[in-house]
Amino acid sequence: MAEPADMVALPAPVDTLLAAAVARRFYLEQLSKVEIAKEFGISRFKVARLLDAAVAHDIVRIDITVPAEIDVRLGREMTERFGLRHGIVVNLTRGDGGTASPADQLRSGRWLGTAAARLISEITEEGDVLGLDGSHAVDALSEAVTRLPLCDVVQLTGVRGRDLAHDAAITAVRRTAAVGGGRAFPLHTPFLLPDAATAAVLRSQPDTAETLGRFGLLTKAVVGIGAWDAPHSTVYDALSERERETLREAGACAEVAGHVLDAAGRVIPTELNARTIAVSAAELRGVAELIAVTAGGRGTGAVRAVLRSGLLTGVVTDAATARGLLRDDEPDGMTRTALSSRCTERGQR
Repeated sequence: MAEPADMVALPAPVDTLLAAAVARRFYLEQLSKVEIAKEFGISRFKVARLLDAAVAHDIVRIDITVPAEIDVRLGREMTERFGLRHGIVVNLTRGDGGTASPADQLRSGRWLGTAAARLISEITEEGDVLGLDGSHAVDALSEAVTRLPLCDVVQLTGVRGRDLAHDAAITAVRRTAAVGGGRAFPLHTPFLLPDAATAAVLRSQPDTAETLGRFGLLTKAVVGIGAWDAPHSTVYDALSERERETLREAGACAEVAGHVLDAAGRVIPTELNARTIAVSAAELRGVAELIAVTAGGRGTGAVRAVLRSGLLTGVVTDAATARGLLRDDEPDGMTRTALSSRCTERGQR
């Protein structure tokens, strides 16, 4: 007798028990539907309907305990809209399906770091020179990465804390290098110095000079993006109010590795460049693969500015930020043109 076309209802205990038994064979014992059908003397089509019914009637509960997943569609839209090679979008959700709350930002950063670690593991090749800035995103990446080919790992910015030996940025570089068995090139120097003369002296120290000399060899790098305000910017608090106002008037919008950018993605020169120990904007532009890891937080302005700069070839971000970026049209084609030009230049090297 033919099986009914609709889902099997479960009004009787025997049907419930059958559905439970079929579900146990399929989900726990990992038998195929054909094997289950043969055991119970029913068609494989009925097996399929019983499995659907077991989920629909709460006999089987499927829980995904990781509060994040890769949104492939949004990632593809990001690469197409902004001319990127890599667009990784992480959909960060609560148990009720909503977006992550501000209280969950630290945990969200860890999931973004995990996604960035996966990307770096996929695109890094033996012999690469990988650069990491001192952002929280990179720290999360270093904790998550489990596979990396043999390559050198270089710290891109000096230490922002007081412990020059055990700062998180130094730990991240060493941890990441150890995964692939490569050499670590940390910076045991402060990121920001009181004056240009002191910075120049520290740059000339042998260990520091050795690391700085690797900047021109970078082939891959990962950086964070900060908005131009406190506490998101690493240099904002180091400036006088007059200097901040000057930068605000110049359109300061975002910061990457200590460099301040305006809304159009142009790097704004500041006297801080002489006082910082960090990779230069020109050196960043010369990196074949520059990946930014960022969550929007208060808005997408900073992310959009860095996308417009043409510095990036990839971005790892959350779904809320990606949707915000994609909602805003680019009628003048500014972002796409800048990034396409950058990718063309790199492809000719």
